[in-house]
Amino acid sequence: MCLSPWATIDKVVILARGLGTRMRQAEEGSFLAPPQEAMAATGIKALIPVGRPFLDYVLTALADAGYRRVCLVVGPEHHALRDYYHRQVRPERLSITFATQPEPKGTADAVAAAERFVADDFFLVINSDNYYPPDALGSLRELAGPAVALFEDESMLREGNTSRQRLAKFALGVVDADGFLERIIEKPDLALLERWSRPHWVSMNCWRFSPAIFQACRSISPSPRNELEIPSAVEYSMAELGEKYRVVKLRAAVLDLTSRADIAAVKAALESKPVRL
Repeated sequence: MCLSPWATIDKVVILARGLGTRMRQAEEGSFLAPPQEAMAATGIKALIPVGRPFLDYVLTALADAGYRRVCLVVGPEHHALRDYYHRQVRPERLSITFATQPEPKGTADAVAAAERFVADDFFLVINSDNYYPPDALGSLRELAGPAVALFEDESMLREGNTSRQRLAKFALGVVDADGFLERIIEKPDLALLERWSRPHWVSMNCWRFSPAIFQACRSISPSPRNELEIPSAVEYSMAELGEKYRVVKLRAAVLDLTSRADIAAVKAALESKPVRL
């Protein structure tokens, strides 16, 4: 039975298939503890220790927000993630399962890998290398229909660990007069950003999807980067399937664990937070 679009959701798909290319690269001025160095070299950002493994904090925020069922989309080689969450820890508030994305073909392809887990339910999608405030995660649970969380750029700069240069490369959300997503602008150029009305609302890949997204993921073509990407699937779902995405605007920051230079700041922000999976 399909979950009502007005029902509270408790399923989450976490995209953890990335290759971690930037994390594997050495950076001048980044001083890591040996366990951090060892994990950074593998590119598995979710397990980089910042007190506890980074993903433990992400999962705790999800549990605090009321989610209970989690699917990690991983590669076939990601044995460390499977071992950690199936053997080394015993979650009390979450059930954790895995879906395999055989090849890194993009974020939309990763979402499609979790179709069996999702079945006919609405669900949340987030990245494994971002820490989202529990309020942001919770705000998407009880909305009607699909939705997206967008974050104010100045709050990201003031409260997070993202530089203005990096932030300018993130996707920009365009919101219509009724509070719905009009479109997503990927990697907007500086000229566009300078003339765009403020504040800017940034997408950090925090989505509430209906099962219709799977048809969209199967229907799109690869991007210029030769990847099947979530923004393309969202645009298809709006144009061809009639999906409308309510926008939740948040003046809050998302921590971004992209490279070795991020580890110290992320550790400082998270290490005092309790972990309870």
